[in-house]
Amino acid sequence: MSIIRSVVAGCGSYLPERVVTNQDMTKIVDTTDDWIVERTGIHARHIAADGELTSDLALKAARAAIAHAGIDAQEIDTIILATTTPDNTFPATAVTVQAELGIHHGAAFDIQAVCSGFVYALTIADTFIRCGQAKTVLVIGAETFSRLLDWTDRTTCVLFGDGAGAVIVKAGEGEGTNADRGILTAHLHSDGRYKDKLYVDGGPSSTQTTGHVRMEGREVFRHAVVNIADTIKEALAATGLTANDIDWFVPHQANKRILDGTAKRIGLPPEKVVITVGDHGNTSAASVPLALDQAIKDGRIKRGDLVLLEAMGGGFTWGSVLVRW
Repeated sequence: MSIIRSVVAGCGSYLPERVVTNQDMTKIVDTTDDWIVERTGIHARHIAADGELTSDLALKAARAAIAHAGIDAQEIDTIILATTTPDNTFPATAVTVQAELGIHHGAAFDIQAVCSGFVYALTIADTFIRCGQAKTVLVIGAETFSRLLDWTDRTTCVLFGDGAGAVIVKAGEGEGTNADRGILTAHLHSDGRYKDKLYVDGGPSSTQTTGHVRMEGREVFRHAVVNIADTIKEALAATGLTANDIDWFVPHQANKRILDGTAKRIGLPPEKVVITVGDHGNTSAASVPLALDQAIKDGRIKRGDLVLLEAMGGGFTWGSVLVRW
């Protein structure tokens, strides 16, 4: 029996030109390269230029994804942009991207799930496509996260960077088996009891300021490894697949120790894990599509590969998407 599948038809990304190394960070806060690398695996991060907005990053990633998919922008009927750092409180940054692409039809909106944002957005796109609400969706994760950092707090400012990644998701036909090309299963979760473990201490309604990132690192690490492993097992159980069936694991790039711990917990060999955190830092909603695009461009991910995406962010929010490339 034929069913509708959400097929990832193209991918693109963009990183700001400015690179801030760990050595550069030692001139800003009391830290060392060894301290940062040992705890996070991060060596450098990209930082947006003055006046460079989240929409600027998102637009460049979007255009790269459109080109990779080989489609006309006018085919896009929905734009979903995951970000914690919108250009303005409103309107949604997605409508700026929509206008710049010359699209005057369909819908464009932002979603906020912090580091899980891209996984949430991709799941929404899949739902829209499967229920007939959309046929071609542009999904973007874009952040100028550096604008939320307290540059005197060495426990947080060394972790994050700016960037954007995007995918084009199109409606396709499948037979309802795991061999189908497209998204096979997606799972989202949140638990607001832990919102104070990773948050920004400001906002329009509370302080009328942007605020800064605050984090209890050990608590976030502890929950991340357990929650991420659980949602991966959930995806495998839903499809009847095993960790051995996964060709590539593309996780949220928060911390190399979290990535290593998660892979070990579910029995994935390190060589199947796409890791970019060393060069990009944690780019929040942009990290999964950035890593995905790199693995596509360097030839690791090929047509027919089974790719597992996952993320966890403030809230806590977390989720996974299993897709046949």
